[in-house]
Amino acid sequence: MVTLRDVAREVGTSESTVSRVVRGLGNVKPELRERVKQACESLGYIPDFSAQNLRTGKSNTIGIIVSDINNHFYNTTLGILVNKFREHKYQVQVGYSYENGQIEKEVMEMLLSNRIDALIMTPVSNQNRRLIDTIKNQMQVHEDAYDFLNRKAVILLIGVNGVGKTTSVGKLAGQFKNMGKKVMLAAADTFRAGAIDQLKEWASRAGVDIIAGQEGSDPAAVVYDAVAAAKARDVDILLCDTAGRLHNKKNLMAELHKIHTIIEKEYPEALLETMIVVDGTTGQNALAQAKEFSEVAEVSGVVLTKLDGTAKGGIAIAIQSELNIPVKYIGIGEQIGDLQRFDAEEFVNALFSGNEQ
Repeated sequence: MVTLRDVAREVGTSESTVSRVVRGLGNVKPELRERVKQACESLGYIPDFSAQNLRTGKSNTIGIIVSDINNHFYNTTLGILVNKFREHKYQVQVGYSYENGQIEKEVMEMLLSNRIDALIMTPVSNQNRRLIDTIKNQMQVHEDAYDFLNRKAVILLIGVNGVGKTTSVGKLAGQFKNMGKKVMLAAADTFRAGAIDQLKEWASRAGVDIIAGQEGSDPAAVVYDAVAAAKARDVDILLCDTAGRLHNKKNLMAELHKIHTIIEKEYPEALLETMIVVDGTTGQNALAQAKEFSEVAEVSGVVLTKLDGTAKGGIAIAIQSELNIPVKYIGIGEQIGDLQRFDAEEFVNALFSGNEQ
């Protein structure tokens, strides 16, 4: 692991001087500042500054230098980083390091005039390999994450309206049916207009049974009937669509709790899987949704939808890292086969496409 001492040796100065440079403290000659920056890049040193450990100065401002403005992963991570610091009442100034090595003028001027409390540099190109390997290890999904394919199971798909939840239920139904599983759908989203008819259409396309009530009926009652039918018909997997938005979080919590209680009481031998569906193109909103639903349900996996290629799904890393919820499926198109099991190797490589592999 590269340390400040390694950078100091490379530059030929003291460790304390390097620390002052990377934190933007004191009056340091621009030439020395540039030498430190180049040493950090060549050695792959990334300063580790958390909001809790930063000193509080008059400016209370953080400088962030982004080394690759076009990289989807860096841009997603940058948004998370900026929000974290703002939560701790820091102002944030972002500068971009272009191909000629120049940094956006305003941030550099603030750095030189000691109006920035700390400087953060995103990973540079010669650091990508280690970063990629670390993220791949973090994002790996263990085989037991798909145990619902090997035993009787009830899968609840939850999430806000508009993220592709009902469509994901239909696609999974088609895939499971093609794997030789006996599948049934439960149309428990009785609040959204058209949701029941939409799921009936998916059931017809997939060639599976569906249990549905009337629009506006009790979702828990639909699940109760579906569980009874699944047991009677020896169904392998019962897939339940759920309401995306009730009047408030309290109602949502009560509804999900009621559904969970029914399944656990009426079908205790089945594995209960709860997956949240999020729109991978919405960035921070997807993370916020995952947080909210994980507060009201025991979420065991993420379905990341609406990705026309995995390079837009950097938010998956934030969800897995912050909430420790694995991504199990990603949706990259409209066809049934376009909802795919998550492959960490392929996904992370796509995030860094166009960069050093």
